[in-house]
Amino acid sequence: MTVRLDYPVRALDGRLLLPAGTALGPKVMRELVASNADRPYRKYPFLGHGSVRRDIVRLLRQPPYSSVFRAEENSFALGLMGRMWFAAPFLDFIDYAKANDDYTYRHVLMVFALSTILVRDLITESEDWIREAMAGTLHDLGKVCVPLDVLKKSDPLSRTEKNLLEHHAPAGFVLVSHYLRDAGSCAARVTKGHHERRDGSGYPLGVRLRDGMVEIIAACDVYDALLSPRPYRPTPFDNRTALEVITDMARQGKLGWRVVQALVAHNRKDRPPLRRCVVSAETRGTPPSDSRYGKIAEDVR
Repeated sequence: MTVRLDYPVRALDGRLLLPAGTALGPKVMRELVASNADRPYRKYPFLGHGSVRRDIVRLLRQPPYSSVFRAEENSFALGLMGRMWFAAPFLDFIDYAKANDDYTYRHVLMVFALSTILVRDLITESEDWIREAMAGTLHDLGKVCVPLDVLKKSDPLSRTEKNLLEHHAPAGFVLVSHYLRDAGSCAARVTKGHHERRDGSGYPLGVRLRDGMVEIIAACDVYDALLSPRPYRPTPFDNRTALEVITDMARQGKLGWRVVQALVAHNRKDRPPLRRCVVSAETRGTPPSDSRYGKIAEDVR
């Protein structure tokens, strides 16, 4: 299956990369990558950029992440991210998010930090491989192609606005492929697939998610979104209820049990080994009552 763009994709500097209606097949992606082959991008240390390190450290000290990231996890995550260098356009996105949409800025940082420790738990590769695979993995990069009034809207989205928001997944795939000059990279797969689900109920393609790396980012994406205040839900989920939502997604076949076990294990005081972490089926949490998530408004004509 091939994604077809419902809206254009523009680079961070405003250049049109692909128009609406483009099918992102192999030939188009090869031409996109080739069009940027001779453009050099300097790389810079991720944690050395602006206030990124300070902001991550501050956020990791706040509940519930202060329980997830105890000394050992904190040291590993910051150590790994401290050895990552990103191409300048990815850091431009960080600056854009911080200046225009604080939720996206915070969310990108926390999903990245959380995914480092889950990747270590679940991917049986060397730390060098993990660092190489995750460098540039800014899963929501495509949100630069979504109007800010849609990203920050507190009222229910119209169907058109919902489609615009979901455009961030294929747009991110195009942008990452363009800047990394590689449509098959881990970062490109993550941006395109982090809203797909194991049962085929996600988007943009509605295919069954079978990529372990993408699934880790997908689970971290949902978990942090639940823990955060958002425009359509001023009150965040409490940690227990967020974990119950993630557990229910595994029960429905949307996420795998191992990634859920890893999240739960990092929330347990005794830090049980993954293979011995029993996930409770008991539901005691209470979702926020002020959420407008999933409600669709009529399109204005």
